[in-house]
Amino acid sequence: MKRLQLPILTSLEGFKAYDLRAIVPDQLDADIAYRIGLAFAHWGRLKRVAVGRDIRPTSQGLAKALMRGLAEAGVEVADIGECGSEQVYFATAQYGFDGGVMVTASHNPLRYNGMKFVAAGGAPIGLDNGLAEIRDIAAAGTFSVAETAADVFPMDCVDAYIDHLLSLVDVEFIQPLRLWADAGHGGAGPILQRLFERLPAQLLSSTLEPDPSYPRGVPNPMLAEQRLQTQRDVVAAGVDVGMSWDGDFDRCFFFDERGQYIDPYYIVGLLGQAFLDRHPGETIVHDIRLAWHSEQAIAAAGGVSYPSASGHAFMKRAMRKSGAIYGGETTGHHYFKDFFCCDSGMLPCLLMLVLLSQRHQPLSALVAASQRAFPCSGEINLPVQGDSRLLLELVEAHFASSARHIDHIDGLSVAFDAWRFNLRASNTEPLIRLNIESRGDEGLVREKSDELLQLIARLEGEC
Repeated sequence: MKRLQLPILTSLEGFKAYDLRAIVPDQLDADIAYRIGLAFAHWGRLKRVAVGRDIRPTSQGLAKALMRGLAEAGVEVADIGECGSEQVYFATAQYGFDGGVMVTASHNPLRYNGMKFVAAGGAPIGLDNGLAEIRDIAAAGTFSVAETAADVFPMDCVDAYIDHLLSLVDVEFIQPLRLWADAGHGGAGPILQRLFERLPAQLLSSTLEPDPSYPRGVPNPMLAEQRLQTQRDVVAAGVDVGMSWDGDFDRCFFFDERGQYIDPYYIVGLLGQAFLDRHPGETIVHDIRLAWHSEQAIAAAGGVSYPSASGHAFMKRAMRKSGAIYGGETTGHHYFKDFFCCDSGMLPCLLMLVLLSQRHQPLSALVAASQRAFPCSGEINLPVQGDSRLLLELVEAHFASSARHIDHIDGLSVAFDAWRFNLRASNTEPLIRLNIESRGDEGLVREKSDELLQLIARLEGEC
């Protein structure tokens, strides 16, 4: 090994709680990606790493620079090409790599790009267990490099990945249902086509072809305006169910046969109960933004509820720590013990097809009772003008004397007898996120939403 000294950087922007997301090229360019490759190799003493990328126009160049840094540090690199985040998790765990990197900014605007890092076995790497050190090593600019660069070789693991997905689902129960799939011209389309070649269900779509320009905007089905076309398409096609994905397709979202969007909150309870029907007494992880329905559904099915902070790194750690069979977030991320405790956007699609085939009921009927029992606001995103940490402290002080329960598992959760809310700063964007739910009172959700929005606007002036 020999020493390489690059200029010291005063800071590297974009390192979040569980990944890197930065503006290209202002905060992230090929030179920085190269340094990150060197830093990741040094931090993890890596020998073999899998690298994939999404379809963004800047992803190929960033991935190439990242792989060059890894290779010059003596790390053998498997380039798995354009893929979804879950394919990097699969390759890393299935083939025994020391780590993996997915070049993606998920649902962020096109001016962004970033990276998700995993260790051996697909274990997550966040700021508190390595990402901060990788950032600091990259900024310091002192690296050990090999006398001869290691190999970078292409690796096609799509067939093995699809075989693994299908092995985890009772595909023999799937009936010839009709699915409208909105891939948003992101990376999900080719994988969906390969999957449905082996299923009796019918795949209908107009957005399966990847397009780096994202003609309908970067796919983010959490945004109501992006769901409208999917809802119209579901109704027009007369299908049994609709689904949509984000750009790197690690999140899956559902629409019932009437085109109504089903909040992921209710999907977590539905899939959790389905797992518990087959595996009684198992643990189910759920995030804390919305919790009452998850807790009730898991308890009713004889399972153990395990709350977690949101974000893929936190959820994966909770999955591993608790031994949970399944975990779900209100953002559309779903985690599976048999998928290396990682999130997959394809497994929920397959599981929903099995569930609809076995229950002989439409999705609207499967979630109706839960929606009535625990109405929710959906996630309300608010731009941050001041200090978000101080804002949460002021909101907590406002409710401290009247709340039945307050916790800080993820931001601020405040519960009363009839309603509760969670307020947290986003780990990926300059936003605060608000979620509200009640016990069977939709009007109360609207009332408290208005009340909290007014309170936040007033208190923000004090930050």
